[in-house]
Amino acid sequence: MDLAAISTEFVKVTVVAKAGGQQIQLAVPPQFAFLLTDTSPVEDDWLVGEWLAPHGRILIGPNGGVTTLEAGEYRLWIKFAGGSETPVYRTGTITVY
Repeated sequence: MDLAAISTEFVKVTVVAKAGGQQIQLAVPPQFAFLLTDTSPVEDDWLVGEWLAPHGRILIGPNGGVTTLEAGEYRLWIKFAGGSETPVYRTGTITVY
């Protein structure tokens, strides 16, 4: 994904959780991390997003976003709670120009 630093928009990640073969709704909001390095996120890196099924999403940018990203290449991570599991995935890269 390419994104202008002056743009405010949702970053979305598709998440489908299943239990016993049936899709389940996730109640706890997803968390996102945007990192400039290949390291794993630490507790202070996580930002709270929201669900708009089947997507976890987070508003980023200078006009009311949860965070504003400077120019660079970010690794996008998502973490969510699903039953007794808390999956953490690196989902891709965002280039901010």
